[in-house]
Amino acid sequence: MFINIVEYPPIRMGKDEEFRKWFEWSNTLYEGFDGFISRRLLKPVKGREHYVEVIEHENEITFMAMHLSDERRRAWAKVNILLEGSPTLGFYEVIIASEEKYRHEHP
Repeated sequence: MFINIVEYPPIRMGKDEEFRKWFEWSNTLYEGFDGFISRRLLKPVKGREHYVEVIEHENEITFMAMHLSDERRRAWAKVNILLEGSPTLGFYEVIIASEEKYRHEHP
């Protein structure tokens, strides 16, 4: 599995809701790419100040196809105006994992 972690810079004053809506919209765009597994937006709880995004892809090849696509360029053009700076990117390959599948019982 290939992971991309994005630490966003501060969101411009008054643009937080617009940023979250952009994230939800862009999820629908990225979900259509081959190899896509998940994408999450994390908000800080303690000790951090900025949003973090975690993207999971099957492998680096499928991730890079999405990352270098015209669709991604268009999506980033829409979000850049909401940010006070540039995001910090990190790229990782999973080498050891432990996962639990959650089951929700429905009443």
